[in-house]
Parts: sequence; structure tokens; C-alpha cells
Amino acid sequence: MHPLAAGFWGAFFGTVALMLAGGLVAFVQSHHRVALGAALTAMVSALFVVSYLGWLPVGDRGHEWRLLAHVAIVSALTLGLLLVADLGILRDAQVRPRILTGMLATAVATVAAGWLLEPKPAMALSSAVAFGGALAGLYIGIRSARRGDRLAWVAVFAVACMLLSLAGASWIALDRAGVPWAVHAASAVAGMAYLTGIGAMLWLRYSYLIELREVRAQGPRYDPVTRMQSSTATGEMVAQAFRRLQHKPEGAVMLIGVSIGNLYALENLHGRAALNHALFVCASRLRRCASGDMAMGRLFDDGFLLVVRDVHDPDRLVRVGRLIARRLSQPLTLGISDGSPDAQERRAEWVAQVGVGVLATMSHAQPSTVIVKVRDMSRTAWSFASRIAWHDQTLDMIAELPATDTP
Repeated sequence: MHPLAAGFWGAFFGTVALMLAGGLVAFVQSHHRVALGAALTAMVSALFVVSYLGWLPVGDRGHEWRLLAHVAIVSALTLGLLLVADLGILRDAQVRPRILTGMLATAVATVAAGWLLEPKPAMALSSAVAFGGALAGLYIGIRSARRGDRLAWVAVFAVACMLLSLAGASWIALDRAGVPWAVHAASAVAGMAYLTGIGAMLWLRYSYLIELREVRAQGPRYDPVTRMQSSTATGEMVAQAFRRLQHKPEGAVMLIGVSIGNLYALENLHGRAALNHALFVCASRLRRCASGDMAMGRLFDDGFLLVVRDVHDPDRLVRVGRLIARRLSQPLTLGISDGSPDAQERRAEWVAQVGVGVLATMSHAQPSTVIVKVRDMSRTAWSFASRIAWHDQTLDMIAELPATDTP
């Protein structure tokens, strides 16, 4: 084998190892179905490539072709079942028996027909059937994608790469000595792209399961729209921050409250879906503003709360408050729909009416009182040009915090 070809196949098996490692991580996190899907995809793909490259210890060429015929069918059946399972097609109780029966019947018929042929034609037949199965998977993926399943577009990409890799591997198996190294390279790259596509599908499922586990574990304490703690859990989070500083009477807790004044108007105008979209984007922008030592959660129905205990640099929190006011006030584009299945989604630009309240308080204060106070400060900030309010301890009143430091 050409050294460049060997290098490309080495990269392919490196991708297989990464996928197995990802499956192991999913298994440790108790997501066994995701782990099984990753492991089967990686191992079956590796077995197929090893077999078609001629790396199995089979001395007789005829016996090797006969073995390749069986490997092709087993690989096509396994990967095909994993694909339709990932696309959710097997969930339909009426469709599932027909798909399983059809795939098994095709596999048995191909193996039986192969034994009626010479080894090399049997291998070619099995490769052709596997290629036809991949084409059927491509059609199923395109149909699912056109029906609105975004995950199916990833499947379409993966199966298209599989077709290219399968064609190249079949050529290599039939004529190993005369195949240019570029065919090896193209087949290996296509195989890596296939594993990457399937890995992306599994990751999308894995991230969904992580969120689902959070929802089931915390229940009403978790807000699935913003992926933060609910307002009830936020109150407990603030109380815990105060309790941890009880042994430090001089310790301070810094709170940054964020209120959005036009959420209810958005819901009345464009519906609940637009409200959820706006909350999700605002929460994502807020995460990018916050540092690692800040705990975040919802603040009632129209806002967010950031908590930092044992503050050593209050000026940094002021800068964070200014950054939040600036980032969350940037326009965002919402998808607007009336909710009907055939409705065309419209686009609308929306700007959040943001108010930010920055409050530093001592550890002996009452958490519930502090939460209400910072909420009121953030709502008062709606009337300020800078959209930021803070507590002026000298005057003992809520005052506007300038958007920038004035000389």
C-alpha cells in the first residue's frame, strides 16, 4: 500500500477511536443507547474497512471474497438499522415490522444467492446490495429532511459520504494492486466524513438527553427554555450564597438583576413561540457575558439574576453589568408563525427593553428582600438612558449608573 494511502487510513481509524471514546463517555453518563449506537457504528465501519483492505488473516483469495460478501451484508444491515432508528422511523408500530422484515429478507436472500455464485461475483453482489441499501437510506433521509426533520440533513450528508466510501472500498477489494492511492485517500476521507456525520447525530441526541435528565431531576426547578434554574430555585441559590458567607460578617454578595420590559407585549403580538425564542437568545447572550464564578438563574417571569459571593473586585461587576446592558439590547431576529403546520414562518426584528440592576449587599441581609430589591432596581433602570441602576450608598437611593466611566 502506498504510504499516503496508509496515512489516510490511519486517520480513518483515529476517527473510529474518537467515536469509541465518545461512546464510552456516554456509557459512563448512563446513556446506554447512545453509547451502543456509537460503538456499533465505529466497530462495524472498522470491520468493513479492515475486511475490504485485505487485512484479515485469510490465505485463500476465494475464501476471502466469500467472507467479504458476508461482511458487506452484515455491515449494511447493522448500519441501516442504526440509521432508521436514529431518524425515529422505527417508532411507528405499523412501519417497524415492515422495515425489519424487508431488511432481514433482503439480507437472507443476498446471502443465499451468493452461495449459488462464485466467490468473486458473490462479493460483488453483496457490495451492490449494500450500495442499494445506502441509496435507500439516502432517499429516506431526504424525505425526512423535507418533512422538517433537521437531524435528517445530517443523515443525508453521512449516507452520501458512505456511498462514496463504499464504492471506493469495493473497487479496492476487487483490484487491490491496480487501485491508485487517490482512491484510497478519497475512500478514507469519505469514511471519516460518514463517521463525523453519524457522530453529530448522536451528539444531538446526547445533548437532548442531558437536558432531559436535568428536567426530570429538577422538575419545576429547571427552566427548559433558557436552560437555567427556575425562579424558585434561584431564590434558594441566593439564600445558599448568603449562608456560605455567614462566617464572614464583612463578606459581600453581588447581585446583577436583568429585567426585560417588553416580553409580555411580544407574546401578545406574536405568540408564545416568539417569547420563548427571545428568552432563549437573551439567555444565551447572558451566558457569554458572565464569568465562571457567577451563578445564574431566572428572576420571576421577565428576567434573570446573576449572583457572585465574596466579591473582591466590585468594579469588575459594574463592567459586567454594562456589558449585559449593551449585549442584550442588540436587535435579534425572531421566527414568527401562527402555529399551524402549513404556515410559512416570518421573520421579525425585535429589541429587548433591558434594565440592569447592580447591587452589593452584606452577608447578613435577608435573601428574599435582596431579590425583590434588585428586581425593582432593574425595572427602575428601564427609565434610565444607560439602562443600568445601582444603589448609591451615600444617598441611600437607587441611581443611574453611567454606561461608561466619565473622566
